[in-house]
Amino acid sequence: MKKRDLKVVGRREVIDLPELDLFGIDAKIDTGAYSSAIHCHDINMFLSDKKKFVEFYLLDPTHPDYNDKKIILPVLKERRIKNSFGKSQKRFIIKTTIILHGESIPVECSLADRSNLEYPILLGRKVLKNRFLVDVSRVNLSLKSKK
Repeated sequence: MKKRDLKVVGRREVIDLPELDLFGIDAKIDTGAYSSAIHCHDINMFLSDKKKFVEFYLLDPTHPDYNDKKIILPVLKERRIKNSFGKSQKRFIIKTTIILHGESIPVECSLADRSNLEYPILLGRKVLKNRFLVDVSRVNLSLKSKK
């Protein structure tokens, strides 16, 4: 795909995560981050039939979209990831789908406590590459395209 054919996103966008029952969630677009992350709490891994699963609660009780619903998903992998403060931490990676600019996109997300950060979701360049151009001077371009 040529650059002129790519959709443009801003530094912040509103996305849906239909498989996780989250809609209209603010996401930070971060070309400095390779991978994507989603805010959750009470993250616990367990084994079932020799396969790794992770249970967690999305967001936290202070977030307006918090629903206190326990999510259980297979662990895609575990990876060491540097957080926004440069500290490396081991995180569980899950696979889900986001909807951005009307496009349904499979995404690998690390599960992280982002309660001290402004946006509950971070979309890194792995999900953006060859799909979107980023205009850091703008926000919510995907919402404006729906009008």
